[in-house]
Amino acid sequence: MSKKIDQKEEPLVFTLANGLRVVCRQREGLVSYIGVVINAGSRDEDSSHEGLAHFVEHTIFKGTEKRRAWQISSRMETVGGELNAYTSKEETMVYTNAPAHNEERALELLADLVTSSKFPAAEIDKEREVIVEEIFSYLDSPSDRVFDEYEELAYKGSGLAHNILGSPESVRNIRSEDCCRFLEKFYVPGNMVIYCVSPLSVREMLRKVEKYFSSIPFIDVKHRRPAPPPLQPFEEVRDNNTHQANSIIGCRTFGRDDERRFPLFLLNNYLGGPCMNSRLNRELREKRGLVYTVESNVGLMSDSGLITIYFGCDPSHVKKCRKIIEKEVEELCGSTMSDRAFEAVKRQYCGQLVSSSDHIESRAMSLGKSLLYYGTIRDINTTIEKIMEVTPQDMRDVAQYIFSGGLSSLTLL
Repeated sequence: MSKKIDQKEEPLVFTLANGLRVVCRQREGLVSYIGVVINAGSRDEDSSHEGLAHFVEHTIFKGTEKRRAWQISSRMETVGGELNAYTSKEETMVYTNAPAHNEERALELLADLVTSSKFPAAEIDKEREVIVEEIFSYLDSPSDRVFDEYEELAYKGSGLAHNILGSPESVRNIRSEDCCRFLEKFYVPGNMVIYCVSPLSVREMLRKVEKYFSSIPFIDVKHRRPAPPPLQPFEEVRDNNTHQANSIIGCRTFGRDDERRFPLFLLNNYLGGPCMNSRLNRELREKRGLVYTVESNVGLMSDSGLITIYFGCDPSHVKKCRKIIEKEVEELCGSTMSDRAFEAVKRQYCGQLVSSSDHIESRAMSLGKSLLYYGTIRDINTTIEKIMEVTPQDMRDVAQYIFSGGLSSLTLL
């Protein structure tokens, strides 16, 4: 995996006078990808407005000073493009893709949304019920619900604990003025990054960004995100009257800035990654037929994180599955892989990175997120180089560190 992925033109980073950071990359093709990443998510809400970040993301499309909701939704669609958004624990992204040469249309619309959204009461009253239905749809899906409820327990006592969507009660209490205050506080130049990947030259892209975003006034944002308190180990079983048991076993980890994240990524992929040859898939599904699905996931925040192992099985098999998982974890902590076997683990993971990099929109988004979180561009080549430097002892050390406090579990029956 020593050969670098051809990035064509390297991305270039700029900072406007108002503090807004911009990353532009010229790329041959028929489509342009442009978005705004905001350093604000559900973690940044106060306890009386849970779900507000996601609510703002939904209702930012419901009207600005010069556009109604239907004009916003059709602005990119009329040229065959798309306008979309999502919210996570620590970020919100509003993004577009469209046939090339619609860059100005996209940038003007994004600037209008992040600076001039008005959250008209009539529109957000309608959208409020849409979001409540979205919440109920997740509650009806135990394989989704178990993740949210596990995080509530694992991050108890912090802003990371509550559901990104909020609750029906909290959503119904959100008003237009709450949305406006959130927008004014967080959707400001120093707290945002714009990414542009387009056939246009970088100079031309930057000129268009400046045209629509340079007039936004500078506002200094000081993020105050208290670290979550230490995890209090738990083992809970909740009866939801479902046919299948949905279980998560996991523990807390370090944050996304920690260099140990690279051996953690390898450990996670080897233990329960998406491939059929992952340890847990072989042991639980292929050898014993105990589960249909088993997967391991890592979610890193700015100052903390989780590694979780999810499996769905017959309720009578939960204890047996857990014992097998604990045995595999103990083996990772207690033994060091041979260099030859470990090289195969690294090659597989790097190959997966290369395969996933073919999704151009995801690569464009990663430019914005990299600049937002790290202040620089860390592309796939950087990640591959870091992964290839990891040793078997590094992975064992990380396993011992993160699993030293034991595993916590939640099962929905």
